[in-house]
Amino acid sequence: MQAVKALSALAQETRLAIFRLLVRRGPGGVAAGEVAVQLDVAPNTLSFHFRTLVEAGLVRATQDGRFVHYAADIPAMLELLDFLTAECCEEDPSCCASMRDGARVAPLLRPLAEAAGAAGVFKVLVLCTGNSARSILAEALINAMGAGRVRAWSAGSQPAGRVNPLALAVLAEQGVDTAGLASKSWDVFAAADAPRFDLVVTVCANAAGEVCPVWRGAPLATHWGLPDPAAVEGSEALRRAAFVDTLQALRRRISLLLRLPLTGGDPVALQRQLDAIGRIDEGAA
Repeated sequence: MQAVKALSALAQETRLAIFRLLVRRGPGGVAAGEVAVQLDVAPNTLSFHFRTLVEAGLVRATQDGRFVHYAADIPAMLELLDFLTAECCEEDPSCCASMRDGARVAPLLRPLAEAAGAAGVFKVLVLCTGNSARSILAEALINAMGAGRVRAWSAGSQPAGRVNPLALAVLAEQGVDTAGLASKSWDVFAAADAPRFDLVVTVCANAAGEVCPVWRGAPLATHWGLPDPAAVEGSEALRRAAFVDTLQALRRRISLLLRLPLTGGDPVALQRQLDAIGRIDEGAA
């Protein structure tokens, strides 16, 4: 039975992580090499897992020159969910009446149990190189504006080790809580006990171009590039103005983020909307 074959394929941790990543990347698919980097899986092992998923009817493979792109077969996944729904709800169809297309996909996009924080909270990791200015401002603003529905953390690939004083000053002037803000390495959030993130946002081009650790939960990823206010030279008033401008730019983007259907919707549509938010300001880094 095809359903048994598909469920058997997804019953292995690495294959489930691969499939989750492919679902989140949408119909365009992902090159095998990128999956290997994202999940830190050896090419030979990855080929075996891809072959199993393709044979199970869950993944499609497309040759693109010398490379192979893999994409999740969303219709096949939904057929599997329909089958499970019909089988499980046969005696009482009303128990599954609330299931809809978007809600059916959600269980495959994130683990049922959260490692940190309350279930249902949308978790965001904001990355920059130094984690002293832009990512700190974004972390604080998301936590202030998210009202418990969205929770943020921030980190850097090469953390400065201290938060820029002007970042703290501007946040305080805006009435945003600065308690607990610290410059730290992104390795902290690659640990086994780290939160399972739903979204990773890079706010500087350097961080966006680096090979990140493998984040638990295979989150969506988007780039919201902004000029570095800490790089502005001149009087304190000029430098402070740069931080205020960055704060306001982030506030606009976060306001748009909070209007999106962050859970239970179409992950492909959500990815497009997240990327569009990153393009709202011209001259973004």
